[in-house]
Amino acid sequence: MRILFADALDASRVERLSAAGHQCVVEPDLSPAALPGRIAGFEALVVRSTRVDASTLEAADRLEIVVRAGAGTNTIDTDAAADRGIFVCNVPGRNAIAVAELTMGLIMALDRNIPDNVAELRAGRWDKRRFSDARGLFGRSLAIVGMGSIGMEVAARALAFGLRVATIDRPRPAETTDRLADLGVDLVADRASLLADADIVSLHVPLTDATEGMVDAAFLAEMKDGAWLINTSRGGLVVESALLEALDRRGMRAGLDVYPDEPSAGAGEYRSALASHPSVYGTHHIGASTAQAQRSVADGTVEVLEAYARGTMLNCVNLEVEHLGETVLAIRHYNRVGVLSSVLEVLKRADLNVQDLHNRIFSGATAAVATLAVDGTVPSDLLAELRDVPDVIQVTARPRKGTR
Repeated sequence: MRILFADALDASRVERLSAAGHQCVVEPDLSPAALPGRIAGFEALVVRSTRVDASTLEAADRLEIVVRAGAGTNTIDTDAAADRGIFVCNVPGRNAIAVAELTMGLIMALDRNIPDNVAELRAGRWDKRRFSDARGLFGRSLAIVGMGSIGMEVAARALAFGLRVATIDRPRPAETTDRLADLGVDLVADRASLLADADIVSLHVPLTDATEGMVDAAFLAEMKDGAWLINTSRGGLVVESALLEALDRRGMRAGLDVYPDEPSAGAGEYRSALASHPSVYGTHHIGASTAQAQRSVADGTVEVLEAYARGTMLNCVNLEVEHLGETVLAIRHYNRVGVLSSVLEVLKRADLNVQDLHNRIFSGATAAVATLAVDGTVPSDLLAELRDVPDVIQVTARPRKGTR
């Protein structure tokens, strides 16, 4: 494949792809505006923070896959990619430890006023009395909103500091439920119960249509006066005006690594009412920016690309997740040339659209089974026609449960 890296990636990982025969072009200074004019001729695109909008996807003539070297894909127009049959994949969980470490750093900074301590000392002022009134973290309560891989890592570290950790009780995989129980995380019924008891609220959810602006006036009203809000996820989760009012009127404080209007470039002028507020300690969207995390993310990115080259899809975020097709056909056949094309020709004549297709080869490579989900009900005479296709062994049809 020809792969364009529009952001920096660990050089040794790029060399690994080159050694496997891929043509890798690394241009980390490409801007979102320049990307449409550069994307032609590439089958794969790798980005970290560079925005991939519809204009880039429209300009692509060979693009098959976009890989976000990180977890969030909100900087990529996944709908436009889906409309053009372009896969969008991410690398979830690889930066969880780094983000969790920064989350704890912001909490500790708020408790001990570390940035102000440093600023005063650098200015030549000694004021031990002013900075000797920290409450301490032990025994205080932390509410985690979003108990994914990052939230779980935050919980483990917070509990080690003696914080009481809680999250909302909702259906989760058994492995996650067991780990929460082992850690001693409290499960509460709903958001109101979670926020009402929390001294600190930490956000660890992706930015989606459902979560955008979730921290609004109503959310903040459910928090205690003087509580702290930590956001190392996405700036768009927070309604800036609502948080500013809570900081000004209710004695709340915040530790922020992300902002609703943060720059997309790595450096430049930035004026922000939130970032400059005296009750906010802020960092420059560096949650995942440790050498350990970047190596791990780079490894994950390479794994996605290598798997794709082998015909396997990892971590694709813009495939249909609902079951499509009303009927599932299971066609057992001999593993010979032309069987599936003949089957598809029969379905085409019957005006049955295939929504999903998997063909699995049995050991020995003599026989195979093709599973096809099709729109509509398959009549019995069509089943007979399918059974008459040369090299077809058996055909069954079943209604698909849970179709929309």
